[in-house]
Amino acid sequence: MKLFARIVATALVCGSVFPVQALVIGITEGVTYRATDNEIEARFEAIAKVLATATRQPVKLQVISSYNGLRDALKKGQVDLAFIHPSHIAFETIKGGGFKAIAWTAGYTQYKVSFLCKEPQPIQSWTTVAGKAFVTPDPDSITAIMTRAMLAEHKLKPSDVKLQTTRYQDAVPFYVEHGFAAYGATASGSVIKAWKDKGGKTCAESRPMPIKQWIASNRLDPSLANALRDALLGLDQNEPGRRALATSGYKGFVAPSEELEKQLIVWLGL
Repeated sequence: MKLFARIVATALVCGSVFPVQALVIGITEGVTYRATDNEIEARFEAIAKVLATATRQPVKLQVISSYNGLRDALKKGQVDLAFIHPSHIAFETIKGGGFKAIAWTAGYTQYKVSFLCKEPQPIQSWTTVAGKAFVTPDPDSITAIMTRAMLAEHKLKPSDVKLQTTRYQDAVPFYVEHGFAAYGATASGSVIKAWKDKGGKTCAESRPMPIKQWIASNRLDPSLANALRDALLGLDQNEPGRRALATSGYKGFVAPSEELEKQLIVWLGL
């Protein structure tokens, strides 16, 4: 609230290119990693300040941890801009026509799911996978949805295997190590590295895709949406932006590909 008050005051003193109305930014960082709402909000406050300066409008941050809560907020038009970690929700919303992508997160455009396993060789024939147990993070996580897309790509239905879930990515190796699952799906680089460091193997890898998208409401004035896009894409080109990025933990943001979005929407079965 203190940040919001400061931004409002700045907008009123400096004047406004656009109508002075608070832009609501929805933030979700997924449910399969451990971070509190307060920690997430603190990481994005500096970016919100840069966006407020660029648009000369007050900005309000709203962390939405529940995926269905986020879907509801997007559907009801309760947010103007959103930073979304589970990309399937961003893609669902883009497909629905209410929002468009304005930036992807640099360093997160090649997100891949790997199957942890004890087998010495990669999967040669996917017919051998039928009937075996898989463990994924939360069933509504992008990792779980990509796992189901991988199965579909190889002509397997979810019912052809024994799917089970655990909330956090770092719990996946436990299931494989102790024989509760033949394959563990994860896209966490640290989890995969720790598994391999202990002598574990990976038996399959998905196609790469972007995660952590910025999407803007189509209700926004085009000039405002463009100002938000330009500010995000230019964060790494000025000192306030670089400081904001350092606080967020991200390197920067890049322009999205509409064509790749369309392909991935089909692959994910959205």
